[in-house]
Amino acid sequence: MQHHKKRELWGAAALVSSVLLAASQPAQANQALDKLSKQNTNWVMQTKDYSSTHYSELYDINITNVQNLKPAWSFSTGVLNGHEGGPLVVDGIMYVHSPYPNNVFAIDLNNPDKILWQFKPKQNPAARAVACCDVVNRGLAYAPQGKDYPATIFLNQLDGHVVALNAKTGELLWKMENSDIAMGSTLTVAPFVAEDKVIVGTSGAELGVRGYATAYNIKDGKQAWRVYATGPDEDIKLSKDFNKANPHYGQFGLGLKTWEGDAWKIGGGTNWGWYAYDPDLRMLYYGSGNPAPWNETMRPGDNKWTMTIWGRDIETGEAKFGYQKTPHDEWDYAGVNYMGLSEQKVNGKMTKLLTHPDRNGIVYTLNRENGDLVNAFKIDNTVNWVKHVDLKTGLPVRDPEYSTRMDHEAKGICPSAMGYHNQGIESYDPNKQLFFMGVNHICMDWEPFMLPYRAGQFFVGATLNMYPGPKGTLGQVKAMNGVTGEFEWEVQEKFAVWGGTTATAGDLVFYGTLDGYIKALNSKTGEELWKFKLPSGVIGHPITYKHEGKQYVAIYYGVGGWPGVGLVFDLKDPSAGLGAVGAFKELAHHTQMGGGVMVFSL
Repeated sequence: MQHHKKRELWGAAALVSSVLLAASQPAQANQALDKLSKQNTNWVMQTKDYSSTHYSELYDINITNVQNLKPAWSFSTGVLNGHEGGPLVVDGIMYVHSPYPNNVFAIDLNNPDKILWQFKPKQNPAARAVACCDVVNRGLAYAPQGKDYPATIFLNQLDGHVVALNAKTGELLWKMENSDIAMGSTLTVAPFVAEDKVIVGTSGAELGVRGYATAYNIKDGKQAWRVYATGPDEDIKLSKDFNKANPHYGQFGLGLKTWEGDAWKIGGGTNWGWYAYDPDLRMLYYGSGNPAPWNETMRPGDNKWTMTIWGRDIETGEAKFGYQKTPHDEWDYAGVNYMGLSEQKVNGKMTKLLTHPDRNGIVYTLNRENGDLVNAFKIDNTVNWVKHVDLKTGLPVRDPEYSTRMDHEAKGICPSAMGYHNQGIESYDPNKQLFFMGVNHICMDWEPFMLPYRAGQFFVGATLNMYPGPKGTLGQVKAMNGVTGEFEWEVQEKFAVWGGTTATAGDLVFYGTLDGYIKALNSKTGEELWKFKLPSGVIGHPITYKHEGKQYVAIYYGVGGWPGVGLVFDLKDPSAGLGAVGAFKELAHHTQMGGGVMVFSL
């Protein structure tokens, strides 16, 4: 009885402090969340913290005892299909989400046998038919109580609606329509909370959706701003000093000029990946995705501003800089991947950095204050579509042999459209100054064809054949210095490491595999120290937290996503699933569908 009373008093004190903080700093409602993210008892963002370190200072589980990890408890979501993202843990409660129909569960960590509340939305089932690559959802977001709103859980539904729920009760607070499934626009992205806003992207570039990101007010869901990836400058929201430090990246009018006619209106550039945020600069970072259609012949020009790393003002949405990594993309190298923020020395000066492993097989490190390109290097020496990136111009120097133009048969392109890096969240150990990355190792042949645009239908224009890369496997895990481009170690995996990694102060790197293992490596050497076979394959990321003085590791199981579409939908044609079926034809011999969370402890 005393134990529960103590917890209630602590919770009340935290509630009062967060309310006072919100009242004194109405425009800085993120400060309470920022503080929570630094408490390693919690895991309050998909990215762990605003810098997307995915790193925990917990060390109770470490290289000397990790081999003793055992299952502590598990929970089934009752849903199949791919389980991307990870659960959240906030002050003794775990929040679990599922793919479509996007159910949400709150679980008391003092008694994991009990579901505190559950939210099961009713949504338009037609959304399933226009989802590109399985009916995944990349996770929930959380906002602590503010002046005008309770502690809130945010959910994006596949049918395009953004939902705010009372974190204590599961009660629906508000619901907004962000995307129109009739046009092929769905929601798979995890919401992202910064200051008094929740940021939401879009999916659907494969159906000719014009991409945008939207900021909604936490309090009532009213739209604060919306910014597009293509079109006129006022839609893209370019600041007056846009790319001032790097005018060679391009500046004004290019969202129209680099497209033929009105092609920008169905030009893609959706953003369904991950965000990062610098509270000191008040800047939001994310990537826009591939242009539409995939067939490059149908859209001459650089197709700006698809495939771009954005640095935007959080209050207005205005872009301070934009760096397009793959102008006139020919390979579906959607640039929405992980954005990792760090402070490291560059030429002897401590610098605010952004590091981004891209689908195109290049790792980019930028000065996140002004967009300066610090380094750009290959994530693997088998990348062949590009010879190198010119650090002065920022442009890729391409190998024309691997172009996908209509009059050319393109074979052996590395990476494939899945990229050497896709949707996984990676981790950064600030002490070692190393990023730990789950990597795909998949190459492809590409045959383009012409097709008309029809609203709400797939608008791709290419047939793909995918297969393991030159090293013979479909996946890797790597330890990398984002400034120098040097790799400390590399581990091969039979299948792509789709969900990403989590690093800890215990010198460990945790990750899941498509064939159903959770593994722990020594982060100093890459040596495998522990693994456990889960009920189904993994496409999400691990988390770690502390409850009642004990460290836990948790991970979703539930194979699916783009690599699992053949297994999930029982497809046999190797070119089906936009080429994924052929690449992962062996997966069904190693795992089957499931859906839930598994929690481990010593």
